Amino acid sequence: MKMKTKMIVPVMSLAALLVSCNDKKEAAPADTKPETPAAPATEEDHAHDEVALGEFDIDGNMVKAAQGHGNVEPGKEGHLVITLPYKDDGASITRAWIGSKDRTMSSVGKGEYAPSHNDYDIHAIAPSPLPAEAKWWLEIEKPDGTKAVGSIPLLKDIPGK
Repeated sequence: MKMKTKMIVPVMSLAALLVSCNDKKEAAPADTKPETPAAPATEEDHAHDEVALGEFDIDGNMVKAAQGHGNVEPGKEGHLVITLPYKDDGASITRAWIGSKDRTMSSVGKGEYAPSHNDYDIHAIAPSPLPAEAKWWLEIEKPDGTKAVGSIPLLKDIPGK
């Protein structure tokens, strides 16, 4: 019983203090509207700084390629945009890496299909150090499970680009 009495006094004191505070919030003016968060960026708003690399034969598939984010640098992210020679609405899986065919020291990026452009955006980190003969390597896995693998030169290795 003594414990209850000891607890009642601090609780009642706190309640009295809160009631006597008299700190009223000002009402917002009637003509102001609550802030609406900006609409998320759509794919159409996504701008690319891509440079066309050309068309390349990847195991019998003539793909169009472009590179974004400037020249590939060791340890930095590279951006490859691939347009397949057929429209599959994203059913194919594309993977790319920078370096050698065996993927040694390379991170593999998986393509994200962009329906408005009918292409695949792939981001991959270049190995550090970057091998002297480094290339973009592309793997295309079709919906039927067949795979095609081939290389695309880096932007810095294409004359006139």
